[in-house]
Amino acid sequence: MSNVPVDANALPHEDPSTNPFAAFLSYLIPGLGQIYQGRIGKGLLFFVCVYALFFMGTYFGSGTAQIKTKVSDNPIVYEEEVYTVTSNVYLPDTAEQNNPFNLPRVLANLYNRPQFAGQFWVGIAAWPAIWQYVNYNRRQEHGDTFLADFQRTPSDKSLNALHTSGDKTLELAWVFTVVAGVLNVMVIYDALAGPAFPPGTDLDEATA
Repeated sequence: MSNVPVDANALPHEDPSTNPFAAFLSYLIPGLGQIYQGRIGKGLLFFVCVYALFFMGTYFGSGTAQIKTKVSDNPIVYEEEVYTVTSNVYLPDTAEQNNPFNLPRVLANLYNRPQFAGQFWVGIAAWPAIWQYVNYNRRQEHGDTFLADFQRTPSDKSLNALHTSGDKTLELAWVFTVVAGVLNVMVIYDALAGPAFPPGTDLDEATA
C-alpha cells in the first residue's frame, strides 16, 4: 500500500497522469480534451489550427462543373450536364475492383484510398463519410440519407468532369484534410499524456 496521501477533492483534469477520457474528447473535437483539462488557450489553438486545415481542404476539394455535350449535328444541339463533388473526405467501396492482397473489405477499401485513414482522426467532422460508406448504394447517383451527397463517394463522371474543367486544386486539397487528421493524432496524445512539466517541478505549484 502506498503512503502517499490522496486529495479527495482533486478534479479529474488536475491529475497529471494519463487521461484516456480527455484523449477521446480531443478525438471527437480537436482541443476539447485540453479544454477539459483546464488548458483552454492550448485547446482553442488546436481547435482553430486543425479545423482550419480540415475545412479549407474540404472547401478546395469540392466544386461543380458544367459540361456541354453535343447530342445533335443537324441542327446543332448541346446538352448541358452539371457534375458536383461535395467533399474530398470519403471512403469508396472498391474492394471488388481492387483487392490484390485479399484483405477484409474495409481494409481493402482503405488500401485503395489511404487518405481516409488520415482524415478519420479529425473526429466527428469525418463521421459523415462513415455514415455514407455504410449506407452507400452504388445503383443510386445521389444519396438518399439525411446527409444527401455530403462526404458521399462521388461518381467517376463527376470526378472526371471536375478534373477536366479545373486545375490541380482538387487533387491536392486532400493533403490539407490528411494533415489535419495526422496533426490531431498528436493533439490526442497531448490530451492523453497531460501537460508536460520540466524535471523537478513541484506539481502542486504547477497545477495551482
